[in-house]
Amino acid sequence: MTDDTIYEERVSSDWTEALFLGLTILFFLLYRWLLSTGGPLFLRAAFFVLSLFFLFHSLNYRTLVIRLTPESLKLKFGIFTWRIPLDNIGECQLDELPKLMWYGGAGIHFMLIRKRYRASFNFLEHSRVVIAFKRKVGIVQDISFSTRRPDDVIQLLQDVISAQNTA
Repeated sequence: MTDDTIYEERVSSDWTEALFLGLTILFFLLYRWLLSTGGPLFLRAAFFVLSLFFLFHSLNYRTLVIRLTPESLKLKFGIFTWRIPLDNIGECQLDELPKLMWYGGAGIHFMLIRKRYRASFNFLEHSRVVIAFKRKVGIVQDISFSTRRPDDVIQLLQDVISAQNTA
């Protein structure tokens, strides 16, 4: 943590890592099996591409880093980073999703929730905080992210935003 960091958390999931590595191994073994038996080229290519896809996921979506400074909230998932200036945060709260949408998967997802387009940086087994933007970022109106300490994150965000509004 640096001097200007108000809050920093590293969120990871052994279950997600195991799932992505298991899928990587499964598709690679299917690719190798088809390679040795002379299976169809299109199927070999599909299994090889899927093994690379899940290998990327297992490496990239290993840890979500949440960092709050007096200027912004930064979410970093591997090579992907989303920086939210605090003056663009309208409100934040615990994310209460319909069950079907909750199980949408781990990683970064984009979805329509209650007629608002959302980016989601998440792991399945952790609670999520959702932030409504004052101004859209492209077509995205909300962003949600997993955290082990949702109440603390919400309180800190509300405190920092209140301090900015009174300054």
